[in-house]
Amino acid sequence: MQNIPKNIILLISIIIGIIVLYTFSTKTMSGKEILFSDFMDIVESGQMLNVTIKGNQISGQTNTNETFITNTPRYYNDLVPQLYKRGVRFNVESTEANGLLFAILSSWLPIILIIGVWIFFMKQMQGGNKIMGFGKSRSKMLDEDAKRFTFDDVAGIEESKEELDEIVEFLRDPSKFEKLGGRIPTGVLLVGEPGTGKTLLAKAIAGEAQVAFFSISGSDFVEMFVGVGASRVRDLFAQARENAPGIIFIDEIDAVGRHRGAGLGGGNDEREQTLNQLLVELDGFNGNEGVIVIAATNRPDVLDSALTRPGRFDRQVVVPKPDINGRQKILGIHTKELKLAEDVDLKKIAQATPGFTGADLANLANESALIAARQNKKTIGMVDFEEARDKVMMGKERRSMIIPDDEKKTTAYHEAGHAIIAAMLDEVDPVHKVTIIPRGRALGLTMLLPEDDKYSQKESQLRGILMMMMGGRAAEELIFNHFTTGASNDLERATSIANRIVCNWGMNKEIGPIHLSASGDEVFLGRDLMRKRNISQSLANKIDKEVSKIVNTAYQKTMKVLKDNINILHKVSQKLLEQETITGQEILDILGKMQGAHQ
Repeated sequence: MQNIPKNIILLISIIIGIIVLYTFSTKTMSGKEILFSDFMDIVESGQMLNVTIKGNQISGQTNTNETFITNTPRYYNDLVPQLYKRGVRFNVESTEANGLLFAILSSWLPIILIIGVWIFFMKQMQGGNKIMGFGKSRSKMLDEDAKRFTFDDVAGIEESKEELDEIVEFLRDPSKFEKLGGRIPTGVLLVGEPGTGKTLLAKAIAGEAQVAFFSISGSDFVEMFVGVGASRVRDLFAQARENAPGIIFIDEIDAVGRHRGAGLGGGNDEREQTLNQLLVELDGFNGNEGVIVIAATNRPDVLDSALTRPGRFDRQVVVPKPDINGRQKILGIHTKELKLAEDVDLKKIAQATPGFTGADLANLANESALIAARQNKKTIGMVDFEEARDKVMMGKERRSMIIPDDEKKTTAYHEAGHAIIAAMLDEVDPVHKVTIIPRGRALGLTMLLPEDDKYSQKESQLRGILMMMMGGRAAEELIFNHFTTGASNDLERATSIANRIVCNWGMNKEIGPIHLSASGDEVFLGRDLMRKRNISQSLANKIDKEVSKIVNTAYQKTMKVLKDNINILHKVSQKLLEQETITGQEILDILGKMQGAHQ
């Protein structure tokens, strides 16, 4: 019973109580039901002892103690004279009490139920708090007894931690900054991709500062009633001022902080009123002494410029993806509670997970633990981490999927084409693993693994990547003289890279070093609705021609490489058909290269 909401129990109890009350208040007559004519015959025969009349319902008891009930016709007025004539004792009971109760229930009960249901839903919308508390903030204040995170629990983003450490120092000792005339930032905007640790950083600040910490999501301000969001903003900042010094953390602030007056839906909506109130509270006449606002978003490009200007969010702290050393430290934190085998090398795992965020690494550690547990192991080994990494990066193996032999052969040559081109070009990352076992939505995969973190790419590297992407389709044409839909994703990515070579990165001599790409803004932001394109039709045709030329040149070069090494293509494909999965080192062995020649 404790699992059932109290409001539902109360509502059911009220309904049952009304039914019971109505049942007891309306006494029904008992006895054998007979026709009215038969009832009158009994009265005429002198066998009826007494009669009770209640409205149009009549009950009678005979000399032999038998009880009968019947209903009198609506306009029949000769019953009482007949009873007098035959000397039958009779009693008349009033129906006014039942009629009044029935009238009250029938007229007021629906209204009471509607009001009750409305109150119930309103309380649910407000989290069970005050019925009319729509404008109250739905923020959560950090409990003193709750588990607190510190900067020791955050790794891989040392520069971001250093910037935020100033906030903690100010909250602990404001005089250190004030005596030099300095002013602590009013707001700090954490910007980074999903999973990089923005929310964890905010929790660490709260744990380090030991001050009042209010957390709320941007979507919590938005409600179906006009003015509620602005009211919640006022209430949130009022609570924070009362508990100053303190921190307000707004997660996913882009839910309320988008550009005003833009898009297809008009300008004066509830979200904009909420944003206006937020702007006033951040840098208005009232001031926010001792209150620091920290917000997190992965879409800084959609935020209103008035929100990100100095005086409101003075500082933008970028929370990047961790480098190899950062990944190793993050893995150390997430594997602290795990039982690791002696062969586990966190540095090697960090090297093998380029581009992983903190959330990805946490998921990797958890997946490896689950894999080891399914195999009833006592510790988590390196092989479990490798399997977990392959699962996260390439998807779960679908060994139960039955593939016809001809499709399996086509897939083997397709993946061998990718792998051979990647292995033979120094501009492309080394091949880590090639498989023709279906993973995720792919029938086969060629996995490349960079040796170091990369932050920019040369034109030669991009063209090498284009050749590698064309390797699968070129192998299909070379061996089978036909094409399949398996190269769809390769062609899509290759075309995208070629288009950016021409339009974004200025690497094409015919077009020149200019930026011509179309804006990627969403139409509902309104930025592109009235923007004039500075690309003429002739230039657009030239761009299309150059993009096509880059892709086709890469394809022709790939075809030549595979033709010159067709025996290697057959060997790699045959080994794939035999083993289903081969490593990059096995491909190098087939190519006749020494181990490490690619480095």
